[in-house]
Amino acid sequence: MLGRLLLILTLALAGCAARPGPEVLAPDAGALPEGARLVRVLTMTTRAPEANLPGAFGDSRSIRPSWLEYEVSVPPGHRPGKIEWPDRNGSSADRNFVMRSRQTLSRDAFAKRLSREGVGLYVHGFNTRFHEALFRTAQLSVDAHIEEKPVLFTWPSAGDPGAYLADRDASDFSRAALADLLRLLTKGRSASDAVPVLAHSMGARLTMETLVQLRLAGRDDVLDRIEVILAAPDIDIDLFRAQMVSLGPMKHPITVLVSSDDLALKLSSRLSARRIRLGLVDVRDPAVQRLAVATGIRIVDITDIPTDDPAHSRYVGLLSGEAGAVVESTLFGEVRLAGAFVFNQVGGVFTGIGDVLAD
Repeated sequence: MLGRLLLILTLALAGCAARPGPEVLAPDAGALPEGARLVRVLTMTTRAPEANLPGAFGDSRSIRPSWLEYEVSVPPGHRPGKIEWPDRNGSSADRNFVMRSRQTLSRDAFAKRLSREGVGLYVHGFNTRFHEALFRTAQLSVDAHIEEKPVLFTWPSAGDPGAYLADRDASDFSRAALADLLRLLTKGRSASDAVPVLAHSMGARLTMETLVQLRLAGRDDVLDRIEVILAAPDIDIDLFRAQMVSLGPMKHPITVLVSSDDLALKLSSRLSARRIRLGLVDVRDPAVQRLAVATGIRIVDITDIPTDDPAHSRYVGLLSGEAGAVVESTLFGEVRLAGAFVFNQVGGVFTGIGDVLAD
């Protein structure tokens, strides 16, 4: 049975298209086409470097994190929500995402770059390769019109749909490193200048475990200076309840994005003795509504957002294009509510379900 479920998971997540390899990280310093945009992505990783391709990282784990800065160009004809990967005709800055340059940094040099401007953090999920996480960070930064400089934390995911348990171990392996990064991101910032943190899938589980670790270590100063969105979180619902007991209310409420048709999370639930995942909860369930209000979080059902991608990646559509402005003004703006909500694609509004508590 386990083998059959892993096969289904592989087919569901991998699809029919071939995935790009690390060769997309070969630098291209040619002329930048008119209309292309440059994105500089500060990157911390617990992956070990690939020996044969400088600047690339695989699924091997490293106790000593690497600190880098990449420059990625986004093509002039870029479609919001998409990553234009190289095709059979090769790679060109006219039509593809291209890695332009990279620089290896020390921890201190990385920290100095953080102190110069506002930053936002992305933590990727299960079955994600290094270059996929890097280009996704650049895409989200451009399409969501994020003013903050993008920062990527990438942990040693195998990038293999059949490596679910290995990925979970790899995310646990990276918890201390993520805690260190959050300390750097928030150092010297005021509580009103919160750092946005977007964590997807298994990366949401890693992020929650890291938040609990920081709370237990008495680092309220760090927790008060971040605002977290958990997108399609692959977290056992009972584990999440226990995490929230240890974490307690956050100064900036956590937002949880859920979809009832998320096939990846349904398969994850089956692999976990059918225990429900947080990213699948029904916001119309009174118990879920009570959980949201009691813990001071926002649970938002985004199932109605149309997408050409798997439902597990629906958050990309929400944060890209026109929806990005809605999220910016609602989740990170003046409205501060705890409770359960449904995102209405028509009109781009969040409708409260059950009790809603003002922050």
